[in-house]
Amino acid sequence: MQLLRRGDVGSDVAEIRSTLTRLGLLPPADPQAPPVFDQQVEHAVRAFQQQRGLIIDGIVGPATYRSLRDATFRLGDRPLAFLMSQPTTGDDVLALQERMLELGYDAGRANGVFGQQTEQALKNFQRDYGLIVDGMCGPDTVRALRQLQPKVRGGRPQLLREQERLRGAGSRLSGKRIVIDPGHGGQDRGVVVDGLSEADLMLDLARRLEGKMAATGMEALLTRGPDNCPDENERARFANEAGADLILSLHVDGNSSPNAQGVATFHYGTGNGTSSTVGEALAGFIQREVTARTTMSNCGSHPKTWDLLRLTRCTAVRVEVGYLTNAEDRARLATPGFRDIVAEGILVAVKRLYLLGKDDQPTGTFTFNDLLRYEMAKG
Repeated sequence: MQLLRRGDVGSDVAEIRSTLTRLGLLPPADPQAPPVFDQQVEHAVRAFQQQRGLIIDGIVGPATYRSLRDATFRLGDRPLAFLMSQPTTGDDVLALQERMLELGYDAGRANGVFGQQTEQALKNFQRDYGLIVDGMCGPDTVRALRQLQPKVRGGRPQLLREQERLRGAGSRLSGKRIVIDPGHGGQDRGVVVDGLSEADLMLDLARRLEGKMAATGMEALLTRGPDNCPDENERARFANEAGADLILSLHVDGNSSPNAQGVATFHYGTGNGTSSTVGEALAGFIQREVTARTTMSNCGSHPKTWDLLRLTRCTAVRVEVGYLTNAEDRARLATPGFRDIVAEGILVAVKRLYLLGKDDQPTGTFTFNDLLRYEMAKG
């Protein structure tokens, strides 16, 4: 779709203004005035993006437009069903998933996408409560969902399941299946400065991480090679079909200011309290390990609803390993030894996640050789 930003006019802008007004983020417009994307609209878009865990740029692109559209739906507004070709999305789907989880039915991650797991949970609910078992959330099913008291109160059941799966996985790395996702690729070079491209640097980092993981007995899978660039949906689908335990997405950043620098990590979260607790923990471990080993600026860990984080069934974390537009970060990223240190830090962070605080060592002191000895001792 065409990007919409301040200064644009037309029917698309009128639609955006109308949606923001319905969401209470923009006062009603004068019906006689032309629909203009003005400063007030930009501020409303930024507020919406912040609420939804999107990039806050005040521009309506595909992700923001999808989220605006999804936000207009309430449970009961329309029938909901699983469509393989184009899954239904919306806040009504999110409400359905959260309600199913409260009632004790495993609808998967509450991500606002009506997938097969949501359909199966809905069928189980319909079967248990004497409804027509069709996997469609119509008026009768909505009425039943609203009448019943939840079986689970407090916390978020799916996130508790996520934590329980982590506990049950054991502390050894051997046998864990990890998908490594080097950003961009093919014709999409990502950020490019002084002949260094994000696509090449992150593929090299991914291969270094893949080698270290293989040495510990882990199964590491890359989402791409040098000549292709799957979109985020395809990358998430690859991880889901592979049955991955974790997916690690590797990127560098760029900024118009040459002073912007440092490492940041991102995990699934809406910004309003819904968050992947395991993803948040892993992002924190990676953030601390990488900054301790490299002394790069710590830009923190943040919740986001980007497709790769939202659509994967497993825990997903995105790592932004510095800014290519910053001379200091760029010099480090250009050095193979630096990329090897980052790979070691990420691997140790994954190990810390599975250790659950047992037999741990201070941040930045657990080496790759220590890790190999630990794995062999536990064999």
